[in-house]
Amino acid sequence: MPILDAPTTAQLKAYLANLRRPVELVATLGDTPKSAEMRALVEEVAVLSDKVSARFDGTDERAPSFAIRADEGHAQAVFAGLPMGHEFTSLVLALLHVGGHPPKEDADLLDQVRGLEGPLHFETFFSLTCQNCPDVVQALNIMAALNPNITHVAIDGALYKEEVERRQIMAVPNVFLNGQPFGSGRMDLAQIVAKLDTNATSRAAEKIAAKDPFEVLIIGGGPAGAAAAIYAARKGIRTGVVAERFGGQVLDTMGIENFISVQHTEGPKLVAQLEQHVKEYEVDVMNLQKATELVPAGADGLHEIRLENGASLKAKTLILSTGARWRQMNAPGEDEYRNKGVAYCPHCDGPLFKGKRTAVIGGGNSGVEAAIDLAGIVAHVTLIEFDSQLRADAVLQKKLRSLPNVTIVTSALTTQVLGDGAKVTGLIYKDRETEELHTVELEGIFVQIGLVPNTEWLKGVIELSPRGEIEVDARGATSLPGVFAAGDATTVPYKQIIIAMGDGSKAGLSAFDHLIRN
Repeated sequence: MPILDAPTTAQLKAYLANLRRPVELVATLGDTPKSAEMRALVEEVAVLSDKVSARFDGTDERAPSFAIRADEGHAQAVFAGLPMGHEFTSLVLALLHVGGHPPKEDADLLDQVRGLEGPLHFETFFSLTCQNCPDVVQALNIMAALNPNITHVAIDGALYKEEVERRQIMAVPNVFLNGQPFGSGRMDLAQIVAKLDTNATSRAAEKIAAKDPFEVLIIGGGPAGAAAAIYAARKGIRTGVVAERFGGQVLDTMGIENFISVQHTEGPKLVAQLEQHVKEYEVDVMNLQKATELVPAGADGLHEIRLENGASLKAKTLILSTGARWRQMNAPGEDEYRNKGVAYCPHCDGPLFKGKRTAVIGGGNSGVEAAIDLAGIVAHVTLIEFDSQLRADAVLQKKLRSLPNVTIVTSALTTQVLGDGAKVTGLIYKDRETEELHTVELEGIFVQIGLVPNTEWLKGVIELSPRGEIEVDARGATSLPGVFAAGDATTVPYKQIIIAMGDGSKAGLSAFDHLIRN
Protein backbone atom coordinates (compact mmCIF):
# COMPACT_ATOMS: atom_id res chain seq x y z
CA MET A 1 0.00 0.00 0.00
CA PRO A 2 1.47 3.42 -0.94
CA ILE A 3 2.57 5.73 1.88
CA LEU A 4 1.45 8.84 -0.03
CA ASP A 5 -2.04 9.16 -1.47
CA ALA A 6 -2.60 10.38 -5.03
CA PRO A 7 -3.33 14.07 -4.21
CA THR A 8 -0.28 14.30 -1.94
CA THR A 9 1.91 12.64 -4.57
CA ALA A 10 0.76 15.11 -7.22
CA GLN A 11 1.35 18.06 -4.91
CA LEU A 12 4.83 16.86 -3.96
CA LYS A 13 5.76 16.30 -7.60
CA ALA A 14 4.80 19.90 -8.35
CA TYR A 15 6.97 21.15 -5.48
CA LEU A 16 9.96 19.10 -6.62
CA ALA A 17 9.90 20.91 -9.95
CA ASN A 18 11.52 23.78 -7.99
CA LEU A 19 14.70 21.82 -7.20
CA ARG A 20 17.77 23.61 -8.50
CA ARG A 21 20.33 20.86 -7.96
CA PRO A 22 20.33 17.06 -7.60
CA VAL A 23 19.30 15.60 -4.27
CA GLU A 24 20.15 12.15 -2.97
CA LEU A 25 18.10 10.21 -0.42
CA VAL A 26 20.32 7.88 1.61
CA ALA A 27 18.38 5.48 3.84
CA THR A 28 19.60 3.38 6.75
CA LEU A 29 17.13 0.54 7.27
CA GLY A 30 16.59 -2.53 9.38
CA ASP A 31 14.12 -5.39 9.15
CA THR A 32 11.28 -3.73 11.07
CA PRO A 33 7.86 -2.68 9.70
CA LYS A 34 8.86 0.97 10.11
CA SER A 35 11.93 0.37 7.98
CA ALA A 36 9.73 -1.12 5.30
CA GLU A 37 7.48 1.93 5.43
CA MET A 38 10.49 4.23 5.17
CA ARG A 39 11.83 2.34 2.15
CA ALA A 40 8.45 2.73 0.48
CA LEU A 41 8.35 6.47 1.26
CA VAL A 42 11.88 7.05 -0.08
CA GLU A 43 11.12 5.12 -3.25
CA GLU A 44 7.86 7.01 -3.79
CA VAL A 45 9.61 10.38 -3.42
CA ALA A 46 12.56 9.43 -5.64
CA VAL A 47 10.43 8.64 -8.69
CA LEU A 48 8.77 12.07 -8.66
CA SER A 49 11.74 14.02 -10.02
CA ASP A 50 14.75 13.30 -12.19
CA LYS A 51 16.75 15.42 -9.73
CA VAL A 52 16.06 12.96 -6.86
CA SER A 53 17.82 9.60 -6.45
CA ALA A 54 17.68 7.00 -3.69
CA ARG A 55 20.19 4.69 -1.98
CA PHE A 56 19.67 2.16 0.77
CA ASP A 57 23.23 1.64 2.02
CA GLY A 58 23.25 4.28 4.73
CA THR A 59 25.25 3.76 7.92
CA ASP A 60 23.47 6.17 10.26
CA GLU A 61 23.44 5.26 13.96
CA ARG A 62 19.64 5.16 13.90
CA ALA A 63 17.66 2.73 11.79
CA PRO A 64 15.31 3.48 10.23
CA SER A 65 16.44 6.91 9.10
CA PHE A 66 17.22 8.70 5.87
CA ALA A 67 19.31 11.70 4.88
CA ILE A 68 18.50 14.27 2.22
CA ARG A 69 21.86 15.21 0.72
CA ALA A 70 23.29 17.56 -1.89
CA ASP A 71 26.74 18.90 -2.77
CA GLU A 72 28.48 15.63 -1.84
CA GLY A 73 26.88 15.61 1.60
CA HIS A 74 27.86 19.16 2.58
CA ALA A 75 24.18 20.11 2.72
CA GLN A 76 21.87 17.61 4.34
CA ALA A 77 18.91 17.03 6.64
CA VAL A 78 18.25 13.72 8.39
CA PHE A 79 14.93 12.23 9.51
CA ALA A 80 15.05 9.39 12.04
CA GLY A 81 11.41 8.50 11.67
CA LEU A 82 8.67 8.89 9.09
CA PRO A 83 8.05 12.64 8.55
CA MET A 84 4.30 12.38 8.17
CA GLY A 85 1.46 14.17 9.96
CA HIS A 86 2.57 17.64 11.04
CA GLU A 87 6.09 16.88 9.82
CA PHE A 88 5.23 16.20 6.17
CA THR A 89 5.72 19.89 5.41
CA SER A 90 9.15 19.59 7.03
CA LEU A 91 10.00 16.83 4.52
CA VAL A 92 8.85 18.93 1.56
CA LEU A 93 10.80 22.01 2.69
CA ALA A 94 13.92 19.97 3.45
CA LEU A 95 13.87 18.56 -0.08
CA LEU A 96 13.49 22.05 -1.54
CA HIS A 97 16.08 23.79 0.64
CA VAL A 98 18.73 21.08 0.35
CA GLY A 99 17.93 21.13 -3.36
CA GLY A 100 18.84 24.80 -3.60
CA HIS A 101 15.42 26.45 -3.47
CA PRO A 102 15.81 29.60 -1.29
CA PRO A 103 14.02 29.65 2.09
CA LYS A 104 11.37 32.33 2.62
CA GLU A 105 13.27 34.06 5.42
CA ASP A 106 14.82 37.48 5.88
CA ALA A 107 18.01 37.79 3.81
CA ASP A 108 20.01 39.24 6.73
CA LEU A 109 18.96 36.32 8.93
CA LEU A 110 20.04 33.79 6.29
CA ASP A 111 23.42 35.54 6.05
CA GLN A 112 23.75 35.16 9.82
CA VAL A 113 23.14 31.42 9.40
CA ARG A 114 25.82 31.14 6.72
CA GLY A 115 28.28 32.93 8.97
CA LEU A 116 27.90 30.64 12.01
CA GLU A 117 31.02 28.72 12.94
CA GLY A 118 30.87 25.01 13.74
CA PRO A 119 30.80 22.20 14.07
CA LEU A 120 27.19 22.43 15.25
CA HIS A 121 25.36 19.09 15.40
CA PHE A 122 21.68 19.45 16.30
CA GLU A 123 19.28 16.69 17.31
CA THR A 124 15.56 17.45 17.61
CA PHE A 125 13.15 15.03 19.27
CA PHE A 126 9.62 15.47 17.93
CA SER A 127 6.25 13.77 17.97
CA LEU A 128 3.95 13.50 14.94
CA THR A 129 1.10 15.11 16.90
CA CYS A 130 3.12 18.14 18.00
CA GLN A 131 2.09 21.36 16.27
CA ASN A 132 5.16 23.26 17.55
CA CYS A 133 7.75 20.72 16.41
CA PRO A 134 7.70 21.50 12.66
CA ASP A 135 8.85 25.08 13.25
CA VAL A 136 11.95 23.86 15.06
CA VAL A 137 12.65 21.02 12.63
CA GLN A 138 12.26 23.29 9.61
CA ALA A 139 14.44 26.04 11.07
CA LEU A 140 17.30 23.64 11.85
CA ASN A 141 16.96 21.97 8.45
CA ILE A 142 17.36 25.38 6.81
CA MET A 143 20.53 25.93 8.82
CA ALA A 144 21.90 22.53 7.79
CA ALA A 145 21.05 23.21 4.15
CA LEU A 146 22.83 26.58 4.11
CA ASN A 147 25.88 25.98 6.29
CA PRO A 148 28.22 22.96 5.88
CA ASN A 149 29.33 23.45 9.51
CA ILE A 150 25.82 22.53 10.68
CA THR A 151 24.12 19.12 10.74
CA HIS A 152 20.66 18.23 11.96
CA VAL A 153 18.70 15.06 12.62
CA ALA A 154 14.99 15.07 13.49
CA ILE A 155 14.09 12.09 15.71
CA ASP A 156 10.60 10.70 16.25
CA GLY A 157 10.47 10.16 20.01
CA ALA A 158 7.72 7.56 19.71
CA LEU A 159 9.97 5.46 17.43
CA TYR A 160 13.10 5.72 19.57
CA LYS A 161 11.65 5.15 23.02
CA GLU A 162 14.83 3.75 24.55
CA GLU A 163 16.78 6.85 23.56
CA VAL A 164 14.01 9.07 24.87
CA GLU A 165 14.13 7.25 28.22
CA ARG A 166 17.93 7.31 28.35
CA ARG A 167 18.09 11.04 27.65
CA GLN A 168 15.12 11.69 29.95
CA ILE A 169 13.08 13.55 27.33
CA MET A 170 9.57 14.34 28.55
CA ALA A 171 8.60 17.24 26.30
CA VAL A 172 8.85 18.02 22.61
CA PRO A 173 10.25 19.65 20.66
CA ASN A 174 13.49 19.07 22.55
CA VAL A 175 16.77 20.11 20.95
CA PHE A 176 20.32 19.02 21.72
CA LEU A 177 23.43 20.75 20.39
CA ASN A 178 26.62 18.70 20.24
CA GLY A 179 25.09 16.26 22.71
CA GLN A 180 24.03 18.88 25.29
CA PRO A 181 20.54 20.33 25.94
CA PHE A 182 20.01 23.43 23.80
CA GLY A 183 16.33 24.27 24.12
CA SER A 184 12.78 22.98 24.35
CA GLY A 185 9.47 24.29 23.09
CA ARG A 186 8.69 26.21 19.95
CA MET A 187 11.59 28.16 18.44
CA ASP A 188 11.80 29.81 15.04
CA LEU A 189 14.92 30.43 12.97
CA ALA A 190 15.49 33.91 14.40
CA GLN A 191 15.29 32.64 18.00
CA ILE A 192 17.74 29.81 17.35
CA VAL A 193 20.22 32.08 15.60
CA ALA A 194 19.92 34.64 18.41
CA LYS A 195 20.94 31.96 20.93
CA LEU A 196 23.99 31.07 18.83
CA ASP A 197 25.03 34.56 17.69
CA THR A 198 26.02 36.32 20.92
CA ASN A 199 26.22 39.73 19.24
CA ALA A 200 22.73 39.55 17.75
CA THR A 201 21.01 41.15 20.77
CA SER A 202 23.25 44.21 20.87
CA ARG A 203 22.95 44.69 17.10
CA ALA A 204 19.16 44.50 17.33
CA ALA A 205 19.13 47.01 20.20
CA GLU A 206 21.19 49.51 18.20
CA LYS A 207 18.91 49.11 15.19
CA ILE A 208 15.75 49.60 17.26
CA ALA A 209 17.11 52.59 19.18
CA ALA A 210 17.71 54.42 15.90
CA LYS A 211 14.06 54.24 14.80
CA ASP A 212 11.95 57.39 14.55
CA PRO A 213 8.83 57.70 16.74
CA PHE A 214 5.76 55.80 15.58
CA GLU A 215 2.27 57.20 15.30
CA VAL A 216 0.96 53.94 16.75
CA LEU A 217 3.10 51.28 18.42
CA ILE A 218 1.53 47.91 19.19
CA ILE A 219 2.94 45.78 22.00
CA GLY A 220 2.18 42.12 21.28
CA GLY A 221 1.86 40.13 18.08
CA GLY A 222 -1.06 37.81 18.73
CA PRO A 223 -4.46 38.02 16.99
CA ALA A 224 -5.30 41.32 18.71
CA GLY A 225 -1.96 42.90 17.85
CA ALA A 226 -2.03 41.68 14.26
CA ALA A 227 -5.55 43.02 13.73
CA ALA A 228 -4.62 46.38 15.30
CA ALA A 229 -1.57 46.63 13.03
CA ILE A 230 -3.59 45.95 9.87
CA TYR A 231 -6.32 48.47 10.76
CA ALA A 232 -3.80 51.15 11.75
CA ALA A 233 -1.57 50.63 8.71
CA ARG A 234 -4.57 50.83 6.38
CA LYS A 235 -5.13 54.37 7.69
CA GLY A 236 -1.71 55.34 6.35
CA ILE A 237 -0.13 56.06 9.73
CA ARG A 238 3.37 54.97 10.80
CA THR A 239 2.79 51.63 12.56
CA GLY A 240 5.14 49.37 14.53
CA VAL A 241 4.71 46.05 16.33
CA VAL A 242 6.90 44.86 19.19
CA ALA A 243 6.35 41.15 19.82
CA GLU A 244 8.07 38.81 22.23
CA ARG A 245 6.75 35.97 20.06
CA PHE A 246 4.68 36.82 17.00
CA GLY A 247 1.50 34.77 17.17
CA GLY A 248 1.55 34.47 20.94
CA GLN A 249 -0.60 31.85 22.62
CA VAL A 250 -2.23 30.85 19.32
CA LEU A 251 1.03 29.14 18.34
CA ASP A 252 0.31 26.61 21.11
CA THR A 253 -3.28 25.98 20.04
CA MET A 254 -4.00 22.73 18.24
CA GLY A 255 -7.46 22.63 16.72
CA ILE A 256 -9.48 25.81 16.10
CA GLU A 257 -13.07 25.07 15.14
CA ASN A 258 -14.92 28.24 16.25
CA PHE A 259 -13.24 30.82 14.00
CA ILE A 260 -16.28 31.97 12.09
CA SER A 261 -16.28 31.03 8.37
CA VAL A 262 -13.30 28.70 8.84
CA GLN A 263 -14.54 25.26 9.88
CA HIS A 264 -11.14 24.03 11.05
CA THR A 265 -7.60 25.36 11.27
CA GLU A 266 -4.60 25.04 13.55
CA GLY A 267 -2.76 27.68 15.54
CA PRO A 268 0.57 27.76 13.67
CA LYS A 269 -1.26 27.86 10.32
CA LEU A 270 -3.42 30.77 11.44
CA VAL A 271 -0.36 32.64 12.77
CA ALA A 272 1.43 32.20 9.43
CA GLN A 273 -1.60 33.69 7.69
CA LEU A 274 -1.73 36.58 10.16
CA GLU A 275 1.94 37.32 9.64
CA GLN A 276 1.55 37.24 5.86
CA HIS A 277 -1.42 39.61 6.08
CA VAL A 278 0.46 42.07 8.30
CA LYS A 279 3.40 42.06 5.90
CA GLU A 280 1.07 43.19 3.10
CA TYR A 281 1.22 46.62 4.72
CA GLU A 282 4.02 48.95 5.79
CA VAL A 283 4.23 47.65 9.34
CA ASP A 284 7.59 47.58 11.14
CA VAL A 285 7.52 44.22 12.96
CA MET A 286 10.16 43.87 15.69
CA ASN A 287 9.93 40.23 16.74
CA LEU A 288 11.69 38.56 19.71
CA GLN A 289 11.60 41.82 21.67
CA LYS A 290 10.22 41.99 25.22
CA ALA A 291 8.75 45.18 26.63
CA THR A 292 9.70 45.82 30.25
CA GLU A 293 8.51 49.35 31.03
CA LEU A 294 5.99 51.95 29.85
CA VAL A 295 6.90 55.59 30.43
CA PRO A 296 3.84 57.83 29.91
CA ALA A 297 4.07 60.76 27.53
CA GLY A 298 5.79 63.88 28.77
CA ALA A 299 6.16 67.33 27.29
CA ASP A 300 7.02 65.89 23.87
CA GLY A 301 3.70 64.04 23.72
CA LEU A 302 5.40 60.70 23.11
CA HIS A 303 4.95 57.53 25.15
CA GLU A 304 8.11 55.44 25.61
CA ILE A 305 8.41 51.67 25.64
CA ARG A 306 11.63 50.29 27.12
CA LEU A 307 12.78 46.86 26.00
CA GLU A 308 14.66 44.06 27.71
CA ASN A 309 17.65 44.53 25.38
CA GLY A 310 18.16 48.10 26.61
CA ALA A 311 16.65 49.87 23.60
CA SER A 312 13.55 52.04 23.73
CA LEU A 313 10.86 53.15 21.28
CA LYS A 314 8.59 56.19 21.28
CA ALA A 315 5.10 56.64 19.88
CA LYS A 316 2.18 59.08 19.88
CA THR A 317 -0.24 56.26 20.72
CA LEU A 318 0.16 52.74 22.08
CA ILE A 319 -1.93 49.60 21.79
CA LEU A 320 -1.21 47.01 24.48
CA SER A 321 -2.03 43.47 23.31
CA THR A 322 0.38 41.40 25.39
CA GLY A 323 -1.97 38.43 25.73
CA ALA A 324 -1.77 35.77 28.39
CA ARG A 325 0.16 32.65 29.32
CA TRP A 326 -0.64 29.30 30.89
CA ARG A 327 -1.51 29.63 34.57
CA GLN A 328 0.70 27.56 36.87
CA MET A 329 -0.35 25.51 39.87
CA ASN A 330 2.27 27.27 42.03
CA ALA A 331 2.79 24.01 43.86
CA PRO A 332 6.22 22.94 45.18
CA GLY A 333 8.02 20.87 42.55
CA GLU A 334 6.18 22.34 39.53
CA ASP A 335 9.08 24.50 38.36
CA GLU A 336 11.68 21.86 39.26
CA TYR A 337 10.01 19.23 37.08
CA ARG A 338 8.86 21.42 34.20
CA ASN A 339 9.55 19.42 30.98
CA LYS A 340 10.54 16.51 33.23
CA GLY A 341 6.99 15.27 33.62
CA VAL A 342 5.16 18.56 34.18
CA ALA A 343 3.75 19.69 30.83
CA TYR A 344 1.25 22.19 29.44
CA CYS A 345 0.58 20.83 25.94
CA PRO A 346 -1.10 17.39 25.81
CA HIS A 347 -1.07 17.37 22.00
CA CYS A 348 2.70 17.93 21.90
CA ASP A 349 3.89 15.79 24.76
CA GLY A 350 1.13 13.21 25.18
CA PRO A 351 2.75 10.58 22.90
CA LEU A 352 5.84 10.56 25.13
CA PHE A 353 3.70 9.15 27.96
CA LYS A 354 2.26 6.21 26.04
CA GLY A 355 1.37 3.41 28.44
CA LYS A 356 2.15 5.55 31.51
CA ARG A 357 0.06 7.08 34.27
CA THR A 358 -0.79 10.77 34.00
CA ALA A 359 -2.88 13.48 35.64
CA VAL A 360 -4.67 16.49 34.16
CA ILE A 361 -5.11 19.50 36.42
CA GLY A 362 -8.26 21.43 35.55
CA GLY A 363 -11.89 20.55 34.81
CA GLY A 364 -12.77 23.19 32.24
CA ASN A 365 -13.04 22.53 28.53
CA SER A 366 -9.26 22.51 28.04
CA GLY A 367 -8.69 20.09 30.91
CA VAL A 368 -11.43 17.66 29.94
CA GLU A 369 -10.41 17.72 26.27
CA ALA A 370 -6.83 16.99 27.33
CA ALA A 371 -7.96 14.08 29.50
CA ILE A 372 -10.02 12.62 26.65
CA ASP A 373 -7.09 12.88 24.22
CA LEU A 374 -4.62 11.39 26.70
CA ALA A 375 -6.91 8.50 27.60
CA GLY A 376 -6.39 7.08 24.12
CA ILE A 377 -2.61 7.05 24.60
CA VAL A 378 -1.70 6.58 28.25
CA ALA A 379 -2.44 3.83 30.72
CA HIS A 380 -4.52 5.96 33.08
CA VAL A 381 -5.62 9.57 33.54
CA THR A 382 -6.54 11.18 36.86
CA LEU A 383 -8.38 14.46 36.32
CA ILE A 384 -8.15 16.81 39.32
CA GLU A 385 -10.55 19.77 39.61
CA PHE A 386 -10.47 22.43 42.35
CA ASP A 387 -14.22 23.10 42.16
CA SER A 388 -16.91 20.74 43.44
CA GLN A 389 -17.89 19.90 39.86
CA LEU A 390 -16.40 19.94 36.38
CA ARG A 391 -16.88 23.17 34.42
CA ALA A 392 -16.54 21.72 30.91
CA ASP A 393 -19.37 21.50 28.39
CA ALA A 394 -21.83 18.69 29.09
CA VAL A 395 -20.97 16.82 25.88
CA LEU A 396 -17.31 16.71 26.88
CA GLN A 397 -18.11 15.55 30.40
CA LYS A 398 -20.28 12.74 29.02
CA LYS A 399 -17.46 11.56 26.79
CA LEU A 400 -14.93 11.72 29.63
CA ARG A 401 -17.09 9.71 32.01
CA SER A 402 -17.51 6.99 29.38
CA LEU A 403 -13.77 6.24 29.32
CA PRO A 404 -12.68 3.24 31.44
CA ASN A 405 -9.16 4.48 32.23
CA VAL A 406 -10.11 7.88 33.68
CA THR A 407 -10.60 8.81 37.34
CA ILE A 408 -12.26 12.15 38.16
CA VAL A 409 -11.43 13.89 41.42
CA THR A 410 -13.28 17.10 42.37
CA SER A 411 -12.90 19.50 45.31
CA ALA A 412 -9.16 18.85 45.23
CA LEU A 413 -6.10 21.08 45.43
CA THR A 414 -2.73 19.88 44.13
CA THR A 415 -0.25 20.68 46.91
CA GLN A 416 3.01 19.13 45.67
CA VAL A 417 4.67 17.58 42.65
CA LEU A 418 6.81 14.59 43.59
CA GLY A 419 9.94 13.44 41.77
CA ASP A 420 13.21 11.55 42.09
CA GLY A 421 15.38 14.49 41.03
CA ALA A 422 15.26 13.59 37.34
CA LYS A 423 11.56 13.09 36.60
CA VAL A 424 8.07 13.21 38.07
CA THR A 425 7.00 10.25 40.19
CA GLY A 426 3.67 11.49 41.53
CA LEU A 427 1.66 14.28 43.10
CA ILE A 428 -0.10 15.05 46.36
CA TYR A 429 -3.55 16.61 46.44
CA LYS A 430 -5.70 17.76 49.35
CA ASP A 431 -9.39 16.89 49.57
CA ARG A 432 -10.90 20.34 50.20
CA GLU A 433 -13.89 18.87 52.04
CA THR A 434 -12.05 16.57 54.45
CA GLU A 435 -8.56 18.24 54.40
CA GLU A 436 -7.14 14.74 53.86
CA LEU A 437 -3.98 14.42 51.73
CA HIS A 438 -3.77 11.82 48.94
CA THR A 439 -0.77 10.66 46.90
CA VAL A 440 -1.11 9.62 43.26
CA GLU A 441 1.76 7.73 41.67
CA LEU A 442 2.27 8.77 38.05
CA GLU A 443 4.79 9.86 35.44
CA GLY A 444 3.17 12.91 33.82
CA ILE A 445 1.17 15.96 34.90
CA PHE A 446 -0.63 18.16 32.35
CA VAL A 447 -1.64 21.56 33.72
CA GLN A 448 -4.78 23.06 32.13
CA ILE A 449 -6.09 25.70 34.56
CA GLY A 450 -6.52 28.75 32.39
CA LEU A 451 -4.50 31.84 31.61
CA VAL A 452 -2.87 34.76 33.41
CA PRO A 453 -2.42 38.15 31.65
CA ASN A 454 1.09 39.33 30.73
CA THR A 455 0.74 42.66 32.48
CA GLU A 456 3.13 42.58 35.45
CA TRP A 457 5.34 45.21 33.80
CA LEU A 458 2.40 47.65 33.68
CA LYS A 459 1.60 47.72 37.41
CA GLY A 460 1.47 51.24 38.82
CA VAL A 461 1.40 52.79 35.34
CA ILE A 462 -2.10 52.03 34.08
CA GLU A 463 -5.18 50.79 35.88
CA LEU A 464 -5.40 47.00 36.24
CA SER A 465 -8.17 44.82 37.59
CA PRO A 466 -7.64 42.64 40.70
CA ARG A 467 -6.88 39.78 38.25
CA GLY A 468 -4.16 41.86 36.59
CA GLU A 469 -6.18 42.59 33.44
CA ILE A 470 -5.92 45.99 31.75
CA GLU A 471 -9.06 48.06 32.43
CA VAL A 472 -10.54 49.26 29.13
CA ASP A 473 -13.68 51.11 28.10
CA ALA A 474 -15.95 50.40 25.13
CA ARG A 475 -13.38 51.93 22.72
CA GLY A 476 -10.42 49.99 24.13
CA ALA A 477 -9.05 53.06 25.92
CA THR A 478 -7.05 52.59 29.13
CA SER A 479 -6.58 54.97 32.05
CA LEU A 480 -3.72 56.68 30.15
CA PRO A 481 -4.71 59.07 27.33
CA GLY A 482 -3.43 57.80 24.00
CA VAL A 483 -2.90 54.26 25.32
CA PHE A 484 -5.33 51.54 24.20
CA ALA A 485 -5.48 47.79 24.84
CA ALA A 486 -7.01 44.70 23.28
CA GLY A 487 -7.14 40.93 23.60
CA ASP A 488 -6.67 38.46 26.43
CA ALA A 489 -4.69 40.96 28.55
CA THR A 490 -7.78 43.14 29.04
CA THR A 491 -10.97 43.02 31.12
CA VAL A 492 -13.05 42.16 28.03
CA PRO A 493 -14.83 38.87 28.83
CA TYR A 494 -14.54 35.63 26.86
CA LYS A 495 -10.93 35.07 25.82
CA GLN A 496 -11.39 33.95 22.23
CA ILE A 497 -9.30 34.48 19.08
CA ILE A 498 -12.14 36.08 17.14
CA ILE A 499 -12.96 38.44 20.03
CA ALA A 500 -9.30 39.44 20.33
CA MET A 501 -9.21 40.23 16.61
CA GLY A 502 -12.32 42.37 16.87
CA ASP A 503 -10.96 44.24 19.86
CA GLY A 504 -7.61 44.72 18.13
CA SER A 505 -9.36 46.21 15.12
CA LYS A 506 -11.34 48.52 17.41
CA ALA A 507 -8.18 49.60 19.24
CA GLY A 508 -6.49 50.39 15.92
CA LEU A 509 -9.41 52.57 14.88
CA SER A 510 -9.51 54.23 18.30
CA ALA A 511 -5.80 55.06 18.12
CA PHE A 512 -6.31 56.65 14.70
CA ASP A 513 -9.30 58.61 16.00
CA HIS A 514 -7.20 59.84 18.93
CA LEU A 515 -4.46 61.01 16.56
CA ILE A 516 -6.73 63.03 14.29
CA ARG A 517 -8.48 64.66 17.27
CA ASN A 518 -5.25 65.62 19.01
